[in-house]
Amino acid sequence: MEYIKDPRRIEEKSMEMIEELLGGYNLDRWQKPVVKRIVHTTGDPSFAEITVIGKDAAQAGARRLAAGGRVYCDVEMVRSGINRKTTAELGLDLYCTIHEPEIANAAKMGGITRAAAAMEAALAQQPMNGIFVIGNAPTALFVLLEAVTAGRARPALVVGTPVGFVGAAESKEWLTSFDFPWITVLGQKGGSTIAAAIVNALLTLTPDC
Repeated sequence: MEYIKDPRRIEEKSMEMIEELLGGYNLDRWQKPVVKRIVHTTGDPSFAEITVIGKDAAQAGARRLAAGGRVYCDVEMVRSGINRKTTAELGLDLYCTIHEPEIANAAKMGGITRAAAAMEAALAQQPMNGIFVIGNAPTALFVLLEAVTAGRARPALVVGTPVGFVGAAESKEWLTSFDFPWITVLGQKGGSTIAAAIVNALLTLTPDC
């Protein structure tokens, strides 16, 4: 059987096919690369229906990432999926503490999830202008949004795609009510691979284009 072997050509062909699938969607030059990357990662064009990008969020997100700094990831799968070469070039520090002993202790003492405890610790370190990528845990997103509501935090970018049947849809719906830059997928679908794909798409964008 004949098949394409060149990895670059495989990706090019995939993106060509996805471009055709997205022809009916009203996506600007900032939004389209994000949606294309999600569809490419999942193999599921239906994500184009549920991906929601806050006003100017893709452009603002690309600019914030290009400025470097720390990127708070809720789980290791998110951190592992983000392009290490590009983040290193930009001076981005991919940071995840969910497996740290002090986070486990804080979660146990507080009767909360480790993801929630890790988010509380992250907000204590950088309450303002932070980059938060949440691909797994609704509790992490809830904690972040509670802090914003209380006036204790103001993120520069939130990629929020937690997955599951308890709290995921609700946390993401709440996220869409805020005016800082955010990107999400609505409903129960989501996951770490999608969160990483969104960041990787933003990393390909030229902030001043």
